[in-house]
Amino acid sequence: MPTEDRYLVTGAGGFIGSHLVEALLHRGHRVRAFVRYTSNANKGWLNDISPDLKGRLEFFHGDIADGRAVMEAARDCSRIFHLAALIGIPYSYIAPQSYVTVNVQGTLNVLEAARTHQLERCIVTSTSEVYGTALYTPIDEKHPLQGQSPYSATKIGADHIALSYHKAFDLPVTVVRPFNTFGPRQSTRAIIPTIITQALQRDVIEVGSRIPIRDMVFVEDTANGFIACGDSEACIGEVTNLATNIGVSIGDLIDRIQQLAGTSLPVTERDERKRPEKSEVFTLLGSAELAKQRCGWTPQMTLNQGLQRTIEWFRTSQFRDDVGEYRV
Repeated sequence: MPTEDRYLVTGAGGFIGSHLVEALLHRGHRVRAFVRYTSNANKGWLNDISPDLKGRLEFFHGDIADGRAVMEAARDCSRIFHLAALIGIPYSYIAPQSYVTVNVQGTLNVLEAARTHQLERCIVTSTSEVYGTALYTPIDEKHPLQGQSPYSATKIGADHIALSYHKAFDLPVTVVRPFNTFGPRQSTRAIIPTIITQALQRDVIEVGSRIPIRDMVFVEDTANGFIACGDSEACIGEVTNLATNIGVSIGDLIDRIQQLAGTSLPVTERDERKRPEKSEVFTLLGSAELAKQRCGWTPQMTLNQGLQRTIEWFRTSQFRDDVGEYRV
């Protein structure tokens, strides 16, 4: 049993993970950050964390696919926020076995650690990609799951294993399903950083398609949603969406970013940037009504406010795209 308030965050050095770690530290919690082992002990985006927060932060270097490492990392913790995953959809077409190992086996390792140590909560990260192209909108938690890429299929598997541990072992599991999170520190594998960096650095913007519609949630809202779901008894044993219920097309995103960035570049669609036709998810527009009911969460940042902050971050930061792109 845990003896103090210490939260384990897997994938802590990545985009959402680093923002979640900071949010927890600002709330006064102690955090053990599980980051993928590298020879230079890279801590991802947590290398840049404010010095006044470091007193309550410790690091554990390991691999989420190593069950013994995860078991040790969870020792003396009270909660786990599990964000570690392979997340790049294009890479999942190339290395699907790796996605099964990290996303499915890694989640199983986290659940076993939480069960063995009798942790008070285990919060598991899902993704709106598990819904596939919407059969209806807004997409609520009852929407059918459709694995349209190896990535989304492994996340469906991980979600169901997590929920099974609640039913089979009474483990206090919460599955949080964010829609399309964006903000500072995000890799250029994602659409908004791709558009922003091209708008700021090139003379043309290249995308795959301007048609798909996404529900964009600012990363600080997502991090706060994880914490709110983790604090709510009503979220135990349940899947909870984090969404804005506002859809925006890729074409509209390009127009908004160019207006905010003060650019007016031509836009070209490139076939090599497109997903396979049957794998493309054309509409992701979510309902977060249950998040509001269960834990009082609603997004606070408007799309344009979030885009402005993200653009300014890319303008002023020494951006590194070598952390957290696929595995954190």
